[in-house]
Amino acid sequence: MTAIDDKWNTVQWIGPPFDAGAGSHEGPNPDRRGTSRDYTNGSIYWSPATGAHEVHGDIRLKYAQVGGSSGFLGYPVTDELGCPDGVGRFNHFEGGSIYWTPQTGAHEVHGAIRDAWAGIGWENSFLRYPTADEIGTGGSRSNRFQHGHISWSPTEGAVAHRSTPID
Repeated sequence: MTAIDDKWNTVQWIGPPFDAGAGSHEGPNPDRRGTSRDYTNGSIYWSPATGAHEVHGDIRLKYAQVGGSSGFLGYPVTDELGCPDGVGRFNHFEGGSIYWTPQTGAHEVHGAIRDAWAGIGWENSFLRYPTADEIGTGGSRSNRFQHGHISWSPTEGAVAHRSTPID
């Protein structure tokens, strides 16, 4: 038995996406830091630093789009969890987070922008959920949220901005 097998035994409640018959062979990841096993609608990743965690649904798709365990997010450090407000879901990773709601889809937040969003209360803040992935222009970066955005620059750091309501 591997750590991924042990994790699979704890996530069977998710249902058919994690059916053992649908699983691929567990194998090393390209980064050589850990292993993973893919299932029909989910994956379980393991590394010595993070342990075994599951990623599924639209969060799994976004994770793959940004490079999976070999990308800037690295390995998951949580399973997919529900947000305290009962609306969204998320996974935290070594290098950031992916948040999802039915209204916004799945979007990544990382670095100083993620730290600023966490500092004001994550999705419970006035910003609510991310509506886009982080983008960069020149030396600046930003992430859009339901009710504003967070910008970052080397001189100003990360600053949260509330959207002005349109009358």
